[in-house]
Amino acid sequence: MSEQRKSPFATVNPYTGETLAEFPAIEGAEVDAVLETAGDAFDAWRGRSIEERAALVGRVAGLMKERKETLARLITLEMGKLISEARGEVDLAASILAYYAEHGPGFAADEPLDVEEGEAYLVNEPLGVLLGVMPWNFPLYQVVRFAGPNLVLGNTVLVKHAGICPQSALALEVLFRDAGAPEGVYTNLFVSHDEISRIIDSPVVKGASLTGSERAGAQVAERAGRNMKPSLLELGGSDVFIVLDGEGLERTVGAAVAGRMANTGQSCVASKRFIVLAEVYDDFVEGMRGAFAALTPGDPSDEATTLGPLSSEQAASDLAEQIRETVEQGAELLIGGGRIDRPGAFVQPTILTGVKPGMRAYAEELFGPAAVIYRVQDEDEAIALANDSQYGLGGSVFCSDVERGRRVAERVETGMVWVNHPTSTQPDLPFGGIKRSGYGRELSKLGMQEFVNRKLVRVLPPDAELSGIAG
Repeated sequence: MSEQRKSPFATVNPYTGETLAEFPAIEGAEVDAVLETAGDAFDAWRGRSIEERAALVGRVAGLMKERKETLARLITLEMGKLISEARGEVDLAASILAYYAEHGPGFAADEPLDVEEGEAYLVNEPLGVLLGVMPWNFPLYQVVRFAGPNLVLGNTVLVKHAGICPQSALALEVLFRDAGAPEGVYTNLFVSHDEISRIIDSPVVKGASLTGSERAGAQVAERAGRNMKPSLLELGGSDVFIVLDGEGLERTVGAAVAGRMANTGQSCVASKRFIVLAEVYDDFVEGMRGAFAALTPGDPSDEATTLGPLSSEQAASDLAEQIRETVEQGAELLIGGGRIDRPGAFVQPTILTGVKPGMRAYAEELFGPAAVIYRVQDEDEAIALANDSQYGLGGSVFCSDVERGRRVAERVETGMVWVNHPTSTQPDLPFGGIKRSGYGRELSKLGMQEFVNRKLVRVLPPDAELSGIAG
C-alpha cells in the first residue's frame, strides 16, 4: 500500500489508506502576517488579569468535554488510535487545561524572598509569542500541556502541528476561538518545516518548544540557541520496565502489556525494554507472549478491536524493517515480527529476546507494538543495562518490596521513574527527560517556569548603605 499526499497537511486514514482531507501550507508574507497578529495580541493578552486568562483556559476544558466524542473520533480517524484510548486522551487534555485554570494564578503569583533589609521578590512575567512544534501521536494532550500553562501565564502561542493530523489541529483552534480567545492568542500554523527556522528567527517569537524526533529537536534547539531564545525539548525514549520479583506477576504482566501497547506502542514513554530478573524471567515471558497473541487487529473505531494500525504506512514499514534487521543480526523472535496480512498500517505484536549491543533494537527506539525482553541475574546488572541507553525519558520498577523498588528507581538515569506502575502522566506531576530525550519540564508548577521571566525586584529604603555592588 502506498500513500499519495499532495499537501504536507493531509488526513490519511491509516486503517484504509484513504486520503480524506488536505490543507495547503502558508508561507512567506502570510506567515509574516500571522506573526504580526500574534505579537499584537500578546500586548493585549498580558494586559488582562491572570484570572481572566485562566477562565478562558477553563472554558476550553469545558468545551473539550462537551465535544469529547467528536474529538475522539477525529483522533482515531487521523492516526489510528483505538477509540477508547482516544476518549481517554480527550479527558486527559481537558484535565490539564482545568488544572491550570484552577492552579495557574497561584503558580504565577509573586514570590517573596527572605532578606534582612527592605524587601525582595520574584515577579513571573510572560516572555511573549511562543512557537510549539507538536507531534501526531497525542494530537490534543501534547498541545495543551504546552499551551495551557503558557496562556494562563500571559504568553501567546503559535502551534505547528504534525502533517498527518490537520483536522485535530483545526479542531483545537476552533475550541479556543469558541471559548473567546482573541485573534492571535492561540494560532494554528500550517507551515512547512522550511518555515520553522524563519519563524524562530523572527524577533516576534521569544521561545520554542518541540515534542518529536531527535533530529527535529536538534534543529529547533540549534536555531533557538543561535537567536538566544529559550527552548524545551521532549524527544524519544526507550523506557525500561524492571521486574525484580515474581510476586503479583499477573498484575506485573498486565502492566507490562498496557505500558507497551498503549497507543499501539506509539508513545515516547511507552515501556520498551523489559529487564527481568532470572528467577521470574520465564514466567514473565510466557505471560507477555500469551497477552500479545490475544490482541485482535481491526478497525480502531470498533470497540472490540484491541490492536489498531500504526499512524501511517511509513511508520509500519519502518518498524517492520527495524525488527527484520535485528533478527538478521542474531536476536530471537518469540512472536510476531512482520506486517499483518490485511489492509492498513498494521504490524504484528512482536517480542524479541537475545538482543545485544550493536543490534538495531538495542540502541534504537521501537515506536510500535514491539517489546525487547532481557534476562539479568541481579539488580546491579538490571540498573547497568537500564542506564546503557542514549535515552533518559521515563522508566518503571516493579517490586513487592516498595523500599527496594524505590532504591532501584533512584539509580535509573531518567527524568521520571514510576514504581509499580508503567510510566504515565498527570497534570500535577512534572514531565520531561534527560540525555537525548530532551530537556525542560512540562506539567505541574514547573510547566509554568520554562517560558517566564522570573524577574527580581529588590526594594531598599532611600538611606540604605551602598555595598556589594558586583555582577
